[in-house]
This record gives sequence, structure tokens and C-alpha cells, in this order.
Amino acid sequence: MKYNPVTGDVIQALQQITGEKYVKTNPDVLAAYQSDESLAPDMWHLPEVVVAPGSTEEVARIMEVANQYKIPVTPRSAGTSVSCGAVPVCGGIVLLMERMNRILEINEDGMYLVAQAGARTSDIQNAAKARGLMYAGDPCSADSCLIGGNLATNAGGNKAVRYGTTRHQVYAIEVVLPNGKITHLGAPLKKCSTGYCLDQLIIGSEGTLGIITQVTLKLVPLCPYKLDVLAVFTDLAKATALVPKLVKAGLNPTSVEFMDNNFVRRASDYSELRLPHYEDGFYDIISIETFSEAELDAKMDILASICEKAGATDVVEADDRVWKVRRNCLESTRALSKVATSEDLVVPVPKIAECIQTLVAESKKYDFLLFCLAHAGDGNLHFQIMKRDMSDEEWKKQVAAFRDFAYPYVYKLGGRLSGEHGIGYKRMPYLERCADPVELELMKTIKRALDPNDILNPDKVIHIEE
Repeated sequence: MKYNPVTGDVIQALQQITGEKYVKTNPDVLAAYQSDESLAPDMWHLPEVVVAPGSTEEVARIMEVANQYKIPVTPRSAGTSVSCGAVPVCGGIVLLMERMNRILEINEDGMYLVAQAGARTSDIQNAAKARGLMYAGDPCSADSCLIGGNLATNAGGNKAVRYGTTRHQVYAIEVVLPNGKITHLGAPLKKCSTGYCLDQLIIGSEGTLGIITQVTLKLVPLCPYKLDVLAVFTDLAKATALVPKLVKAGLNPTSVEFMDNNFVRRASDYSELRLPHYEDGFYDIISIETFSEAELDAKMDILASICEKAGATDVVEADDRVWKVRRNCLESTRALSKVATSEDLVVPVPKIAECIQTLVAESKKYDFLLFCLAHAGDGNLHFQIMKRDMSDEEWKKQVAAFRDFAYPYVYKLGGRLSGEHGIGYKRMPYLERCADPVELELMKTIKRALDPNDILNPDKVIHIEE
């Protein structure tokens, strides 16, 4: 698609909307918004202007200007995406949501919270907890990510096994459509069969169908009893085969996290900690929450028995040290390589063991490093692939070859390309190859209908031909 450059007239129009203070064109600011957290410099692109609106109405007026001048707009939350979803691949405007950061209401009787899209996820969690309630959305980047970005990508996280992904935590959203119109979708209702479920269409659309500016989130009671267990295995097959056994036992765990030994050793070193079986251990971290102490004790007995029968070498309480190591997994690999890519595959839970073992074996054919961790309880597998001593050309060739095997294989298992990170710009060509052509055309039809000028976050998820 052909777009127009950002001219002085465009800058002036934006300044009239937000004030000159919130319209930035200096090179150092633009450079800060050319990338997200993905270590993929070849996919980074400079914006022409960065704008920080302070209200939904300002967002709407910015979109009107963008359509008038045919300027692409890339919405951006905290930039924690690893799919190049917030990278302005077509230049134009980067639209920051960080000024719109207020928590507007906590309704304890209705058990919901209303917040602007720029509110930090951890602030929402803490505000709910202070009222004896819980916001169950819990991405690993909660301390830095913003709630609007969570909705845009349908973020998952540690509690998705029990509570579902971000879309399952939402009652309603306020949205600015690509044409600048404002609409309110959904409602704080337990059920609704009134027309199309448009709020769920916008959630997870990665900022391509609308800009979420406000959200009404579901809250749940805070469980008073909780215990985290670390099950250590020295055999990859046994460690990955545990998850279906837990599900079938009806334990309803809050989370089940898997770490391969590469991550165990690397993250332990980074955290300056030594945990059991540092040299040869594969970790499953299981969280159980209940409303009675007796129920917790009973479930822990069942859990310990299942782990031991599955071949666990050790079953111990997972204290803060274990979670520190888990939280530092990805950060710990950055010193190994400044060039890396992360995979976010998702497969049916019974296929987890087969998928991990197959792809780890496949990776041995290549010269890159591959580490694996997973939100194993919901089948979401993360492979961190890091460049070693090879040319850029060879790196790209080997990663492409691995993906050419991995992606069709995952689809054959009934899986998909992304469980929580989204398609963004990074996986867009692969979605074109792997998705059902009818499904793909349906997505393009929706995009064309809502955004005929292809103004909003273009070249993300799907490519629209001119």
C-alpha cells in the first residue's frame, strides 16, 4: 500500500490535537520507537512522528487526520511485544497510549475494574488485590506491560491454565475504529446473545481493527490458600509427559510451567542461585490455589503422588528462588547473543511432549542455540533461538529452515503459530502459508471493511494488497 509522508501540515494538525509537547520528531525519540523487545534489527523501522494522546477523543481525532492525509498509524503500549507488532513497518505515526494510564473504578459488588488502556498490568493486579480480589491476567511482563497491549495481543501468562487468556478477563471495551469513530463493545454481563461478539473480534486483533482506549475487566475472588511445587525430572520425556496427567486428575492447577535444562542452568547463573539438579534437571513448576486448607492438603497429596509415579527425581516446595529463576529466563539469554528470535507455538495439551521432543531433536541439525520453556498447562511452547558464530545470511537461512519444518509440523498436530505473542510483522508471511485460505480471506475481508485505507497498523497479521 502506498502512503503519504508526514508533512508540516500533518505535524501541525497533530499538535493542535494533543499540544506541541506530545508530538515528537527529533531523531533520538524516533529511534527509541523503531523496535520492540524482539531481537530482530532487520525488521525495525523508524516512525516519522511519535504522538501521545491524552484521551479517547484525541485518539479519534488523530485517526481522522491519518485518514485525511493517508498516513499509517502504529498503536503502541509498552513495546514489550516480541513479534514486531508495535514496529512502524510503514513509517508514519507511532501512537503512544502511556498517558492514558488511570484506573477509573473498582466495583467490589460487581467484581469488575475499569481502566484506561495505558494502565500498567501490575498496577491493576495490585489495585484488585488491595480489595481482596484478583485480576487473573498475568503475563510474565506484568511489571512493564500495559493492559491495552495485553488486550490487543490476547496475552496469556502464568495463570491461563485455570483462568484463561486476557480475552476471558474482559467484560467490555471502548474502541476507536480505523475511521476515527468511537464505539463501546460488550457489557458487564454474565451472558449476552445480542448480535455479533464484536468486542472479542477487536481483542487479539493486534491493533489492526481498532485502538482499545478503555477496558472493563472481570475480577475474581482471591484464593486464600496457595502452594507452588517444583517437580524435578532428569528425563525430558518424563518431564513433558506430566502435564496431561495433572489435567486428567482434576487438580485444576493455576499454572504449570516447564523449563528445560538449558534455561535452568542459564537463568540460575543469571540469578546467582543454585537449585536442585542444576546440572541435569528439567523443571515443572505447578501452582495450586484453593478456598480451604483441607482441599489444598488433599490436592497436594494427589499432586505429589502423580509426580512421583511420573518419574520425578525431587518434589519440593517452589519458593521465591524458583520463581526468580523462571522470571529471568529470557533476560538471562540476552548476554549469550544479541541476535535471537523467540517462537510462541501452541499445541493441544496431549501433544506437548511429542512436540517438544521432536523440535528439540530437529534443532540439533543446526548451529544455533535453542532453549525451551513453556506454559505447559495450556500447550504454549516458547523456543528461544540464539545466533552463534555464523554470518547473518547463514543465521537467516538456518532459522528459516527450522521454521519450514516446525510450523507445518505444529499445524499437523492441531496447533497454531502463536499462543500469546501474536503474529505481528514477524510471523505474517508464515500465517499466509499455514492458515486455511478461506480463514485468511475472511480476515482480510474484515480488515478491508473496517479499515478501507489500511491505515491502522498495516502489514501486521495479514497483508492487504493494494
